[in-house]
Amino acid sequence: MTNDMNTDTWQKTPDGIPIPPPSNDDVLTETTNNIRVITLNRPLVLNALNKNVQRLLLHALQKADTDDDVSVVILTGAGRAFSAGGDMWSHLYPDDEPGPSGTDVQTYIWKMNKPVIAAIRGHAVGQGFELAGVCDFTIASENVKLGEIQIRHGFGIPMLITPFLVGLKKAKEILMLGETLTAQEALNLGLINKIVADEDLMPTANTWAEKLSKLPQNTVRSNKAIIRRVYELAGFDDAIMYQDVPEIAALIDKGDANADRQHKIREKDGWTAFKEVRDQDYVSSD
Repeated sequence: MTNDMNTDTWQKTPDGIPIPPPSNDDVLTETTNNIRVITLNRPLVLNALNKNVQRLLLHALQKADTDDDVSVVILTGAGRAFSAGGDMWSHLYPDDEPGPSGTDVQTYIWKMNKPVIAAIRGHAVGQGFELAGVCDFTIASENVKLGEIQIRHGFGIPMLITPFLVGLKKAKEILMLGETLTAQEALNLGLINKIVADEDLMPTANTWAEKLSKLPQNTVRSNKAIIRRVYELAGFDDAIMYQDVPEIAALIDKGDANADRQHKIREKDGWTAFKEVRDQDYVSSD
């Protein structure tokens, strides 16, 4: 946080952490040649995703996919993280306007005609992990930390991409243990395409984008569609709509008393107290 930033009017967590209000600048776009860079721009909260971000991100993706001057999209995050996932403080700024869910945004990337490269650093966890995973390519800084850690919050799986990226045993490990992965572990599992030094992240993403933009574009897009069809024939569309299955919905609706207790602590005492109680009996290898 810069010293000259006035946070006096911002809402704060119970432990005094200022949370930036929604802004039209929460997602930024820039086009160079035929490459559209879309940047999640809430660095003070590690680009946590709320309804405003989802609306802006979906709009930016739709514009990129229909813009004849754009061949490739790079999706990245401002500051030291790609995205820490869903914004657990979004209720500080009530938003009753309609907006897409994380699954809506990620499904749009999945079905986009044009290729999307995720360029990730720092935290890419929860919905941030899934957002990177659903992109066509994922290039990671050596400092990245990835994981589906939301189970430690008592939350389910917003976008069920992980079982389609890794094998059965590893999918269960990632989704049921809630640990974070290093860049090398993620590369070994096929969750990312390449690891680079942090300073090389965007140059490498741009190099890949330039290669893609110079290939026959109809073939690039048709090949993406063909690969997508393979996974859809394997049940991708039905799988990500798991909440429509009555027995699964019933399990989800039961909730978890321990998680509810932890979130009451978060709402009363703030993030630090929540993390302490959340992890007091959790032994992590990260």
